[in-house]
Amino acid sequence: MVSSLLKKDRGGFSVLGTVWIFVLLMIAGNAFFKDGSALYVGSNTITLFGKYLCYALLAVSLDLIWGYLGILSLGHAAFFGLGGYVMGMYLMRQIGARGVYGNPELPDFMVFLNWHELPWYWYGVNHFWFAAILILLVPGALAFIFGFFAFRSRVGGVYLSIITQSLTFALALAFFRNETGFGGNNGLTDFKDILGFSLASDATRDVLLFLSALALTFGYLLCRYLMRSRLGKVTIAIRDAESRTRFMGYRVEYFKLAIFTVAAMLAGVAGALYVPQVGIINPGEFNPINSIEIVIWVAVGGRASLYGAIVGAILVNYAKTVFTGIFPDGWLYALGLIFVLVTLFLPKGIVGIIGMIRAKQAERKALAAADAAREAAPAAEPAAAEASPKEA
Repeated sequence: MVSSLLKKDRGGFSVLGTVWIFVLLMIAGNAFFKDGSALYVGSNTITLFGKYLCYALLAVSLDLIWGYLGILSLGHAAFFGLGGYVMGMYLMRQIGARGVYGNPELPDFMVFLNWHELPWYWYGVNHFWFAAILILLVPGALAFIFGFFAFRSRVGGVYLSIITQSLTFALALAFFRNETGFGGNNGLTDFKDILGFSLASDATRDVLLFLSALALTFGYLLCRYLMRSRLGKVTIAIRDAESRTRFMGYRVEYFKLAIFTVAAMLAGVAGALYVPQVGIINPGEFNPINSIEIVIWVAVGGRASLYGAIVGAILVNYAKTVFTGIFPDGWLYALGLIFVLVTLFLPKGIVGIIGMIRAKQAERKALAAADAAREAAPAAEPAAAEASPKEA
């Protein structure tokens, strides 16, 4: 199945192959070489690239709804943040009595705020299997409920984009409050281990990087499979001609709801893998600016390709890492300039440039073949003329 999905997807195969090469080389450099060696890869680099891969999965999930469904969500960071908070709750429960206040049940921030018992929505998250279910269920449920009312009311276009942005802003305000029980503006941090393995260990970081690459691969293949199925064909038809698709008898809102929910669940997985690698989750992840950044990643890479979203997310975040160290106050201006330039001159993104190059190469080959055929035709005519009298 995997080979059939990638057989006609040279771009996706190339991008995922390159990602895996980097991942395996980094893990080998961290595991088998010591600090000081030219081949050594530090734990900070491992963590940084793992973060890039989480962002790449997040970008793929947005491309699924923006590139193929035509829904520009400006609140996609909400689902990323929810998945991250569920993982953060699990990691906080693993601290136990090792916290500053030594309380085996309550996280430190709850003790500091004079809480006497866990809120009901914290129950069960100390079990990894239960937290894993919630990582999918919480973002998926929010997307399902939100999408059900929005798509049923036929809200679309810029109005839907504004509503999604309002959704993530509302979540940011809610999570900033200490009363909600999620650590307020400080969020959740000071994690110790995951499944009994220390998060400070290089081996654990290597495994998390590997799992991030695995999740990205699975998410990409799932999206590719959906878009090649009947569901995907109807989804593209909705994007290109929603009214005509509706008149053909399809319940458009159901198709939108299904794709929107799947995208939210993928974003939740990305957020869950992000948290143990960066070591913190706070309400800043719900900032509407983050959702706009995700849109820029997809636009730069090229939407409606899936692998373009991976390329855009990694390249833009690498540029952010480099330029924020050089011009920390100028990065947002540079990011805005990139978006404007891409919109004006590269509407199909980096993938579009590659497509144009391939199209020109194919055109040259076709012209060369046509010229060769013309040159061969006159040589064939005398030979045919010589053969005809002999036959007579």
